[in-house]
Amino acid sequence: MSIRAKPEVRVHADLESLSKAAAESLAEIAAASVTSGGWFSLALSGGETPRALFQVLRAQYERRVPWMRGEIFWVDERYVPPQDPRSNYGMAKSEWLAGSPIPRENVHPMATDLPTPEEAARQYERVLRAHFLHQWPRIDLMVLGLGADCHTASLFPRSPALSESARWVTWAEAPVGPSQRLTLTLPVINHASSVHFLVSGEAKAEALRRVIEDGADVTNCPASGVSPSEGRVTWWVDEAAASKLSHP
Repeated sequence: MSIRAKPEVRVHADLESLSKAAAESLAEIAAASVTSGGWFSLALSGGETPRALFQVLRAQYERRVPWMRGEIFWVDERYVPPQDPRSNYGMAKSEWLAGSPIPRENVHPMATDLPTPEEAARQYERVLRAHFLHQWPRIDLMVLGLGADCHTASLFPRSPALSESARWVTWAEAPVGPSQRLTLTLPVINHASSVHFLVSGEAKAEALRRVIEDGADVTNCPASGVSPSEGRVTWWVDEAAASKLSHP
């Protein structure tokens, strides 16, 4: 019998302090995964919020995490070249990965140079299936964000991608540019061992309240659909983002 994870909300003063706490937790999860299974898997998302996390990892965790045993994947990607400033992979590379000890062959960005996003989604699913030989991948840690519209990954309100139940990776249309996206599907996210949401700023406060306190429906608030069947969800938030919670 599967047990749905209860979200844990950890409030910190600001983005810097929540990023440091999340980095420490990431290091603990990585070490535990290597001890138990010999390697660890980490899936990253984009946006501005994780930039601070990447900077902390670069500055303080180069030797505190068994990076040589790590495999890095992406939760979602904007369909732009990696050198485009809007690229999720490009940002992670410039802020962290380019100078990290993670072997280059262990970093698996989503391809954005195929003729269509649909082809790219299928190609990335093949990448994942080569590493996770199960019905669904069990990624050790996923790092997610939260949009003011309640989206997470590239799963936006009322998107057809929300109803995908068989594919691991799909393409989606975003209401803001760049409109073409690649994203892991909700079933994949909900098979993760751990999920870290990073949320910062007053603009995210109402969305956070909807997810944590309202039990909003997935169609209009995709982030509320993140509830791993056998995993842990932790919300790392700053005081501004937590300002509308009844019990922050």
